[in-house]
Amino acid sequence: MRQTILGVFVGLILAGVGVFWWQARAQVETNAPPPPEQEEVVEEAPDILPEVDPGDLTGPAPPEASELSREERRFFRYDRNRDRIITRNEMLSSRSKAFRALDTDGNNLLTFEEWAISTSERFEGMDADGNAELTQTEFATSAPRPRASRPACRC
Repeated sequence: MRQTILGVFVGLILAGVGVFWWQARAQVETNAPPPPEQEEVVEEAPDILPEVDPGDLTGPAPPEASELSREERRFFRYDRNRDRIITRNEMLSSRSKAFRALDTDGNNLLTFEEWAISTSERFEGMDADGNAELTQTEFATSAPRPRASRPACRC
C-alpha cells in the first residue's frame, strides 16, 4: 500500500514539473529585438540569362576515390559502419541468409536434423548417377558460381 501511495505522489510531482516546464518553454520572450528589415529583392526577367566571364577562375578539384587493396575491400564487407572494427554482430550478419536457408522450421535454432537433411539433399543433388558416390566431375557441380564481372565504369 505504501508503495502505491509513494508511486502516485511521485507521479503527481513529475506531472507538475512537466506542466511548469512546458509553460515556461511556450512563453514568448518579452525583450527580444525586432527582426531585421529585409532588403527588397529585385527580380530579373526570367528570359534573360546571366552573362559571366569566368576568366582564369578554376573550380575545386573533384574528390579522388582512394584505391582499396583487396584485403581492405574484404575487411569492409564485414565492417558495416566503417569504424575499422568488426564486431561479432557485423561478422555474423553476412551469414544470416545462409543460416535462414538451413533453418527449415524458422525458429532461429539450427538442429542437427535440419543440417543433416539439407546436407543429404545437397549430396543427392550432386550425385547425378545415384550410386551414392561423388566423382570429381559430380563434385565440381557444387562449386560456387563465379560472380558476374561488372564493368569498371558506369558509362
